[in-house]
Amino acid sequence: MERPARLLLLSELRVRNVGHEVSLCRSLLTWKRRTSSPVYHPFRPSVCHSVRVSEIISVREEEEEEEQKRKRDDDGSWKKIRENQNKDCRRSFTVSYVERCRQHRWRCADVTFTCPQAALCRRWVSAIRELLAAIGSRPTHLLVYINPYGGKRQAKRVYQHKVAPLFALAGIGAHVIVTEYANHARDHLREEAELKKYDGVVCVGGDGMFSELVHGLLWRAQKDAGVDVNRPEQALAACSLRIGIIPAGSTDCICFATVGTNDPVTSALHIIVGDSHPMDVCSVHRDDAFLRYSLSLLGYGFYGDVLADSERKRWMGPARYDLAGLKTFLTHHHYEGTVSYLPAGAGGGGQGAPTDGSRCRAGCSVCRDSKKLLSDQTPPKECSGNAADDDCAGWRTIRGKFLAINAAIMSCACPRSPKGLSPAAHLADGTADLILVRKCSRLDFLRHLLRHTNKDDQFDLSFVEVHRVRRFRFTPRHCRSQSESESEPPDGKRQIFGHICRDHPACGCAPAFGSWNCDGEILPHAAVDVRVHQQLIQLFARGIEEAAMFDELAPACSAV
Repeated sequence: MERPARLLLLSELRVRNVGHEVSLCRSLLTWKRRTSSPVYHPFRPSVCHSVRVSEIISVREEEEEEEQKRKRDDDGSWKKIRENQNKDCRRSFTVSYVERCRQHRWRCADVTFTCPQAALCRRWVSAIRELLAAIGSRPTHLLVYINPYGGKRQAKRVYQHKVAPLFALAGIGAHVIVTEYANHARDHLREEAELKKYDGVVCVGGDGMFSELVHGLLWRAQKDAGVDVNRPEQALAACSLRIGIIPAGSTDCICFATVGTNDPVTSALHIIVGDSHPMDVCSVHRDDAFLRYSLSLLGYGFYGDVLADSERKRWMGPARYDLAGLKTFLTHHHYEGTVSYLPAGAGGGGQGAPTDGSRCRAGCSVCRDSKKLLSDQTPPKECSGNAADDDCAGWRTIRGKFLAINAAIMSCACPRSPKGLSPAAHLADGTADLILVRKCSRLDFLRHLLRHTNKDDQFDLSFVEVHRVRRFRFTPRHCRSQSESESEPPDGKRQIFGHICRDHPACGCAPAFGSWNCDGEILPHAAVDVRVHQQLIQLFARGIEEAAMFDELAPACSAV
């Protein structure tokens, strides 16, 4: 049986001129309307409201409304005004706190309490401020990067009108840098930023801007730790600073997977209250050379071809993705090769299955327990690269012709795909969901794509298989040499008759090599080695909260 929380303060105060019993303990601020009638009213809405102290944004003293009115109605005598100002008439205080709304959104709400004496008001304000100051996870100084060119080019406006006022209300200082070119934030974090001065780094933009921050911060972390990133087997050093993302991009996949919405106010409030959630990161290598980090989706075949084609149509704006997607679907290219992967259960443990129906939510037990689970496992022998040796080392091998090879580190949910590519993927379990779509008809592939937008199981198809993995490799059937990769035009274009397919003589209709889509960036190398690094970064987030939590708070919100 839990012991009741010890009250720090208990007073009768007024809210909107109605008497309330207000109590404060170390974890909760509660106000309850006092009822004069002893008769029970079963249909009366809730009259009690509780707010976690950890979700209080700020508290401030207010001048009494009657005193403000008296100053406005004063006859203009400066002497009387000075006399009024010398009197301490602040008997009210306002608490700004987090209020939950529909669709996982948060907003900043205010409640003003009026005290019978000014001394009692000061006592309440002091007590709440002491509790807030004791919360060590809250940031006080942030480094903010704004990408003015991403998405709908609204990042500066979003920050100035929606985020900056909240940071000022919470007493958070921010050093703001507006980026001027691609990878500006990454380069600044690598060389110039004095990271010890800040409690976190925040980006205002889309998933690409977030990727810039992660690449810059992880580069610094590996440099400080003396880690050679070109070795795939090397364990990477975790980043010590938390990262926040204020959504202002096109898809905002990261925000949907970590807080459940792409609302800038919600993300700002998660930063203010000091939430923290770990997140996995994939490293991508080729021939013992580091290429990039992947944070959400790594796609070969369909998604890689869509990105490569859309890059040649940048003049069209966001519409280029729809046109490139239609063109790639009609072209219906497939790629032949070998996929070798290390299952999540290799070494004596398991992190569930991509088809088990579980969802990664706030307080996820899978993410919480998997850190110890993976550390206790015996590392399997490394894959030698030969198919004959892979199975005995714990690796598994699949050969075939694929329309798409996707690795989802998170659900990859977005407005167009509410469930995402892999609905059961977890943020911090040290695994990725490897989705293989074998060669099939256009109609069957369309069925698979449409299932990302509805409630049907996108994996319940004979030509689709999914595996939860810790690491995987892909090798195309016809390996491209380094000289061929370097001789390819920088814009990704191929000559019409430059490639003669070995399986389709003299036609060149089915290219042997595609490109990887790494979080919206093109990787021209087909053969890659991908490893998941568990909980390598920390986000200002807490995971998606269950819908029941929002429903329970709705009546209380309406009563205030």
